Amino acid sequence: MLLEDKDRIFQNIYGFHDSGLKGAQSRGSWDGTKFFIDKGHDWIISEVKTSGLRGRGGAGFPTGLKWSFMPKADSRPSYLVINADESEPGSCKDREIMRNDPHLLIEGALLAGFAMRAHTCYIYIRGEFIRERERLQRAVDEAYAAKLIGKNNVHGWDFDFYIAHGAGAYICGEETALLESLEGRKGQPRLKPPFPANVGLYGAPTTINNVESIAVVPDILRRGGHWFAALGLPNNTGTKLFQISGHVNRPCVVEEEMGIPLRQLIDEHCGGVRGGWGNLLAVIPGGSSMPLIPADLCDTLTMDFDSLTKLKSGLGTAAIIVLDKSADVIKAIARIAYFYKHESCGQCTPCREGTGWMWRVLERMARGEAEKSEIDRLFDVSKQIEGHTICALGDAAAWPVQGLIRHFRPVIEARIDAYQAAHKEAAE
Repeated sequence: MLLEDKDRIFQNIYGFHDSGLKGAQSRGSWDGTKFFIDKGHDWIISEVKTSGLRGRGGAGFPTGLKWSFMPKADSRPSYLVINADESEPGSCKDREIMRNDPHLLIEGALLAGFAMRAHTCYIYIRGEFIRERERLQRAVDEAYAAKLIGKNNVHGWDFDFYIAHGAGAYICGEETALLESLEGRKGQPRLKPPFPANVGLYGAPTTINNVESIAVVPDILRRGGHWFAALGLPNNTGTKLFQISGHVNRPCVVEEEMGIPLRQLIDEHCGGVRGGWGNLLAVIPGGSSMPLIPADLCDTLTMDFDSLTKLKSGLGTAAIIVLDKSADVIKAIARIAYFYKHESCGQCTPCREGTGWMWRVLERMARGEAEKSEIDRLFDVSKQIEGHTICALGDAAAWPVQGLIRHFRPVIEARIDAYQAAHKEAAE
């Protein structure tokens, strides 16, 4: 089920070729863009709906449907905001697009902006992405100079593209916290409703999309929505950038069809698990916020939204973190819990207090300094955090803990038993 080269959208993901305008045009970028704009707003949205494209930022919401929520007649300006605050541990695909294929992103922004009647796009880039911002700014300058975007451009749709640089806060990857930061305030999530499509940036209709979601749009229009829909699986269509890290022989970012078997992905592109497939302990399938999946469920696992949801996990950003049997799984989840404790904005009590509490309990469990009754208490507290906060950071902190308890309870219990036995022996 490996993707054929002719079906690849990101032809320069490794930066082997020119990332500038001429290089991008030689790979097909900016070809037929005016033709698509002349087809009209609704035609573009219809093609994206036909493609079955689901958001590539984690939630997997249908992109065409999201665009259709934008008002068609409103006295306020409309905005497109691109979320390039790629701060999910394990995720590293958007930076490759901005580094090596930025014109795909800029062209996609023009087409998406036109579809939603937006004349302005802001892209919010992660604070640590210095070189990516410079590379993208160079591409934006090239597009302005060639009259591909800007006022009175060759496509007949005035369109400005602005780059905003964050300061390295994970919470600003949440779309309403991102809007708050863009407006110059502290990056804290807003209560919803109202939703951004009604009251977003500067109180105007706004759609926030992930970098990859926007960058694939030009190719979907050039090759047709049905072409994209024919790739992958039903309800999980198209190609996807997978990022594989951790205990594999060759960590990489690779474009493949949605629904590719996990084992094939790791064996074909990463040279297999370190020490062989039999040495696999668990996999975190979609960035650190997704519950891990133990090795015994990985043999037949396919990488798509629906298959992972059935296993009480998620595809997320498709950032696959592989753990082999040398890993201390309790310590690993404790480290992830510390990350979410550190990155909580502190606005909601369950998240502000609960993330730190979970981390402290996990640190004790990693050493064995706990009671077995605390395992159920930890799970119960995670459920009280999940779904009880303004944004999904509470969920992101709770899910890894739930995955650990669901699949590795015997490991926690054995650690506690070993600690108590050692201390009993010492006391005697």
